[in-house]
Amino acid sequence: MKLENLKPIIDEICATTDNFDTLLFRICEVLKSEVKHYDWVGFYFKNGNKRELKLKAFAGLPTDHEIIPFGKGICGQVAESNQNFVVDDVNAQDNYISCNINVKSEIVIPLFYEKENIGQIDIDSNTLNAFTEEDEDILTYVNYKVATKIKELGVFPIF
Repeated sequence: MKLENLKPIIDEICATTDNFDTLLFRICEVLKSEVKHYDWVGFYFKNGNKRELKLKAFAGLPTDHEIIPFGKGICGQVAESNQNFVVDDVNAQDNYISCNINVKSEIVIPLFYEKENIGQIDIDSNTLNAFTEEDEDILTYVNYKVATKIKELGVFPIF
C-alpha cells in the first residue's frame, strides 16, 4: 500500500473513535498491519512534569522500555530536539536503546500540541534503511490528526 493511501484510513479512525486510548491503539494496529516495513509502532508521551516519556499505546512485540528519560535513545533525543529522527542503521547509533535484536532501523516523529512537543510516534523496522521522506510525511500527518483529536476530546495533558 502506498503510504499516502493511509490518510483516509487515519481520518476514519479519528472521526469514529472518541476514546483516546482506543484511538492510539487503532492507529498503531493499522500502521503495523498495512505497512510491511513497520514491525513495531508506538506512541510515547511526556509523563506529566517529569523529563521522561511514557509508552501510551503500541502494536508489535512487548517492550521493557515503557519509560524513557529525555536524552536517552532516539525517542529521548527527539523529546529534546523537537526534530524528526530517522536512523538507517541502529547499530551505527551510540545512543540507541535496543528493544528487539531484530530491529535494524527506526524513525521517530515528534507530536506537537499547541506548539509544544508532548510526545512522539516511534516506528521500528527489521529492515535496514527502511524509511523515506514518504514515511516522515505520513507520520507527521498521523501526529497532526492525533493532536487535533486531543483538542477535540479535551484530553490534554495526557498523563
